[in-house]
Amino acid sequence: MEERKHLPLQHNPTKMAAFGHTFPFYAGPKPTFPMDTTLAVIITIFLTALVTFIIILPGIRGKMRLFWLLRVVTSLFIGAVILAVNFSSEWSVGLVSTNTSYKASSSQWISADVGLQIGLRGVNITLTGTPVQQLHETINYNEEFTWQLGENYAEEYARALEKGLPDPVLYLAEKFTPNSPCGLHGQYRLAGHYTSAILWVAFLCWLLANVMLSMPVLVYGGHMLLATGIFQLLGLLFFSMATSLTPPCPLRLGTATLPTHRGPAFWITLTTGLLCVLLGLAMGVAHRMHPHRLKVFFNHSVGENPGLEWNPEEGGLLSPSYQSTAESPEPQDIPLSEASSKGCCEEEHPSVPDHAL
Repeated sequence: MEERKHLPLQHNPTKMAAFGHTFPFYAGPKPTFPMDTTLAVIITIFLTALVTFIIILPGIRGKMRLFWLLRVVTSLFIGAVILAVNFSSEWSVGLVSTNTSYKASSSQWISADVGLQIGLRGVNITLTGTPVQQLHETINYNEEFTWQLGENYAEEYARALEKGLPDPVLYLAEKFTPNSPCGLHGQYRLAGHYTSAILWVAFLCWLLANVMLSMPVLVYGGHMLLATGIFQLLGLLFFSMATSLTPPCPLRLGTATLPTHRGPAFWITLTTGLLCVLLGLAMGVAHRMHPHRLKVFFNHSVGENPGLEWNPEEGGLLSPSYQSTAESPEPQDIPLSEASSKGCCEEEHPSVPDHAL
């Protein structure tokens, strides 16, 4: 009988590729989003609102188009900043280039950039190798540890130890644990909770300011805009005081020390708070000095009734004062028909009827 030869099966790696020459059972590198998703959602919402208002801008005539666009852009900018900084992780930042140990299981050192971003809800630590490919590995880490309500920072740090993250990441994360002698966890957690609450109050004041500025109560809208700026400045003051209660803790990474300073979120909040305070004060002064120009800027007309005057000293357009006809400096001529004049004369001088003798 003829012997059959069994040839080994040959697998073509090209046919096994599923998508884009990626072999099965081997997951490729996960794509990373270039920014925080929460901030991206906030920016997208406000940009969508801005584009919507710009689309309807041609329907507004005259100079009011420019005034309306200026009000919309300023208001959306203030609201977007208040929400974005509340979720930002760049209230205190630091970055250093150093040579440091990579992992506890190895005695080899790496050259990397170590970054630290401290926000109101947690801390973000980055480790990027220079170059990225070192020790036959890709050194590019971005780890977040949160202390917001409902999260346990100590448990997140324990999970990071189990994952075996690099030494620089674990060293910085350990400095913010509740049991660390530096005390960074207590002061930044306290500052984050109360500063976030104050910023939420500022956001509510911003909403009320927009509602009142769209109604004939401009002076109260200016007051709420002033309150928006004051609460932002109070949040910054509390954050600065709470984070300076204890002396700074040195963060030594290999051959260098990581310094920290105020981040972009702190300074943009300060700028927006001062802007709101100045706008609120300007509206108060304009309400006293030039109330009619303020009404024109916000597209609020007094009305067409000449017998109704608005007294800016008594709350703007909310409390009108009426002027009687007797107090009017100009006499009012009311034309009467001849028949009605005759009827009035007959009522004032009634005729005595003649009695027949």
